[in-house]
Amino acid sequence: MNAVTIPDFHQTIPIDKVGVEERMARLNKRSIKKESKLQGLKLALSMIDLTTLEGKDSEGKIIQLCNKARTPYTPMPDLPTVAAVCVYPNLVDAAKKALRGTTIKVASVAAAFPSGMARLKDKLEDTRYAIDQGADEIDMVISRGEFLKGNYSYIFDEIAAIKEACGEVHLKVILETGELETYENVRKASDIAMYAGADFIKTSTGKIQPAATQPVTMIMLEAIRDFYRNTGQMVGMKPAGGIRKAKEALQYLVLVKETLGAAWLTPQWFRIGASSLTNDLLMQIVKQETGVYQSINYFSND
Repeated sequence: MNAVTIPDFHQTIPIDKVGVEERMARLNKRSIKKESKLQGLKLALSMIDLTTLEGKDSEGKIIQLCNKARTPYTPMPDLPTVAAVCVYPNLVDAAKKALRGTTIKVASVAAAFPSGMARLKDKLEDTRYAIDQGADEIDMVISRGEFLKGNYSYIFDEIAAIKEACGEVHLKVILETGELETYENVRKASDIAMYAGADFIKTSTGKIQPAATQPVTMIMLEAIRDFYRNTGQMVGMKPAGGIRKAKEALQYLVLVKETLGAAWLTPQWFRIGASSLTNDLLMQIVKQETGVYQSINYFSND
């Protein structure tokens, strides 16, 4: 492959805010029914990164979460598993043991998540520790303060250094779009992350509102499309935070299909960072399969 020319990140790509939001409104009018809806619900389930990132997390909670990842709904053992379980670095080993014998990935937040406020030395140490514990994927967050100061080379170099530390382990770069202030900044941060080596770009930590939104996701998907056209390299996408309903998940799948094409509609290239979404997907799948809604009390609350 030819060498990739890194663009001038100080140049701003203008974003038509009205156009973005009008396109989202049109796409959300699409109706998916019957067998296509059931397939979409199961596909969305297979794309979930089942996540717990709380100060009270324990090995017992991680084991319970991994059990749900392996078998989302016991009465339907043929349902797909989720894509990954995402935990703090000190709980990676517990998750790896609980998921042994499956294809479910273990993702770990690292690099001073969720603030990103630490020295690069400490971020690299955090990342290497998670990998040593067995993490298959690393979710890092950019230094938003440096970005908003216009210190784009700092952001680029930091991501590149953490990617180098990751080696073959996939790196998801969280932009924390709720703090980036403008659509133009979301686009710029997406480009910096991809050219610096991100395997995935991700909207949010889930700790800041607004988290994932459809307009922001569309801007990031368009950045991925343009990066692919310029380099021939596919990059994955992960909206995270605030996606709670199956209907929303299906809307995101439509957005991916319309912007990037069917090649990105796999867990390898598209993830959804949402745990509360899982039970709503399961409720809708049961409704499609049986014709009746199952009470929420029949699904584990993880």
